[in-house]
Amino acid sequence: MRIGLVSGPWIPVPPATYGGTERVVDALARGFAAAGHEVLLAAPLESTCPVRLVPGMRPAEYEGLGTSISELSHVVRAYEGLQDVDIIHDHTMAGPLYLHRPAGVPVATTIHGPIHAQAADIYRAVARRGAVIAISKDQASHAPAVPVTRIIHHGMDLSAVPVGTGSGGYLCFVGRSCPDKGLLEAITIARQVGMHLKIAVKMREPEEVRFFREVIEPILGPNEDFVGEVDDAAKYRLVGGATAFLNPIQWSEPFGLVMIEALATGTPVIGTLIGAAPEIVEHGRTGFLGKTEELAGFVAAAAGLDRAVCRQAVEERFSAARMVADHLELYAELIEGRMPSGVPQVPRVHQNLLGA
Repeated sequence: MRIGLVSGPWIPVPPATYGGTERVVDALARGFAAAGHEVLLAAPLESTCPVRLVPGMRPAEYEGLGTSISELSHVVRAYEGLQDVDIIHDHTMAGPLYLHRPAGVPVATTIHGPIHAQAADIYRAVARRGAVIAISKDQASHAPAVPVTRIIHHGMDLSAVPVGTGSGGYLCFVGRSCPDKGLLEAITIARQVGMHLKIAVKMREPEEVRFFREVIEPILGPNEDFVGEVDDAAKYRLVGGATAFLNPIQWSEPFGLVMIEALATGTPVIGTLIGAAPEIVEHGRTGFLGKTEELAGFVAAAAGLDRAVCRQAVEERFSAARMVADHLELYAELIEGRMPSGVPQVPRVHQNLLGA
């Protein structure tokens, strides 16, 4: 197959630090290439993913992160450079709005953020000529009118992820500096159990800086160690040395790649019982889930969980190989015209979701 992948205009593939979607795109591109497929990647010019970059791509537009104009302009360039592929897999929000797609080329669109019912008509149009991919059952459940073709969990390459010892005697938090991610709650939990908390956060956007300066920084004390934004190697060392990873999110997060990254290092996850967390964390086996006010009570038990089991869960359910295979199967169906027209009566659920 000749596979065209479209990532956003703001962060290179792979990202140096923050960038969950870009990590997924990178894993897919490498996996497809390793399986013998030709991959063309539409991503910022600085991208170092070892596949062919679509000509005409521009440098990463960090300052315009999240703006629709820069993304739509990027999508136009991307689709112009993907005229002769067998399939396009779009990971942008603006992609579904672009009408001038290559004739006869099916398009799969992955929704990485929340699914809104108002977008149902847009995604119905996408599904008529391709597929709409959700990344969790919880994400899809928030807008039943959106025609989800497949639910495919993210996966990750574990070859560069060492299993940590968890012997650092601290808890850790990794995420964006914002109320939704639960940083304030993580600080409270660590203090309640009397454990040191190491904090690694993305803090680039004005609202992220404002939240940190106004809410978090004034309360930091000797119990907290702020390490800033970290690259993958530093992140895996940080998380791998922790007794537990705190993920007290305060919103219905569609997936949460950082949870499987933590589990890959062998570190159990303690988090709130919302979003896709129940599809990732096996309560009492690879971590604990509950209400925010219950989480401190799980720390002692989490310290006794088998770290090898945490790693094994990622190997079995969230590997890059599984994610790549799931997508290639879908691509083949789209290219061969075997997908049912319109929306399937029952969206396919992969076996790693059963019982979640």
